[in-house]
Amino acid sequence: MQELLRVMRTIDDRIVHELNTTIPTASFVGKVDPGLTCKELYESLMDAHTSRERIIKNCISQTSAVVKTLKEEREKADEDTALLKQLRKEQTKLKLMQSELNVEEVVNDRSWKVLS
Repeated sequence: MQELLRVMRTIDDRIVHELNTTIPTASFVGKVDPGLTCKELYESLMDAHTSRERIIKNCISQTSAVVKTLKEEREKADEDTALLKQLRKEQTKLKLMQSELNVEEVVNDRSWKVLS
């Protein structure tokens, strides 16, 4: 999942480059519509942010359900060490995904500050 997010954050990582290539220099001002290209950059940034947030929240939801199920099973089988190990693994994964949501907020804020 982290690799997928890294790839999906490419637009944010390259926002300065995107702006530099989107806004025309004086010699190209008549050939390129800067308003249209900025609008397209804005829309693709919005789409990227929305899709990443949706993916992260979906993963959090699914992992939360798994954790809940494992907790219920653990209550029934107190001494099952394999079950406890699986529960801890899923809880760690859930915490990681929740922290990715915080990272996403920072990445988004940084991109919007550069764009504005």
